Amino acid sequence: MTAETAAHDEQEVRDDVADAVADESGTESAVTTTAESDQADSAPAADAPAEDSPADNAAGEADDAEADGADDDVDDDDEDDLDDEERLVEEGEIAGDYLEQLLDVLDFDGDIDLDVDGDRAVVSIDGGDDLTKLVGRKGEILDALQELTRLAVQQATGERSRLMLDVARWRADRRDRLARLGTEVAQRVLESGDREELDPMTPFERKIVHDAVAAVDGVVSESEGAEPKRRVVVLRTS
Repeated sequence: MTAETAAHDEQEVRDDVADAVADESGTESAVTTTAESDQADSAPAADAPAEDSPADNAAGEADDAEADGADDDVDDDDEDDLDDEERLVEEGEIAGDYLEQLLDVLDFDGDIDLDVDGDRAVVSIDGGDDLTKLVGRKGEILDALQELTRLAVQQATGERSRLMLDVARWRADRRDRLARLGTEVAQRVLESGDREELDPMTPFERKIVHDAVAAVDGVVSESEGAEPKRRVVVLRTS
């Protein structure tokens, strides 16, 4: 994606967020006037090629060379993990700065917390009285803000972001509710033998339910249908 395309997409999401926030608060939003994220100054530097392992020139040194090679593999893995974590921390910091400016423009109060969860940067906004207005009725505004923040990170780093944004613990509470739902449905299906279909969900929500069902022996879960009506179905195993 070019910088021009990313900027165009960001402006479209800005407009959607501005309209949604205005609908929630009853006032005109100033999201569209926020300063554009800085463009990346240069393309990311290519990773340096890994050094070749030393040739095994003597039979008596074979064991030592193999051990050294194993140590090198471990070191490389550690370095890769460290690089990934540093990249995710950088994403979180960029997103935090961006959201702080956005909150100022919207005149919302909130504390921004940065974290890393697996292969995602996680940014949470908590503490403000009006933050639920940034969530929307079913999380629509939150989803738009998350996409807007991902675009800002992409403009700064030149790489697509999978950052997760949560506001007022809406996603965290939703995750807990869906996990409980998955467990409860799995137990019912296990006892009755009847399959159960759940309401349509997003891929993120379906994964939470699948994980909860997988923890119960004797039942399985599948996804059926097409987006946006795709849903989880729970069945008892034979």
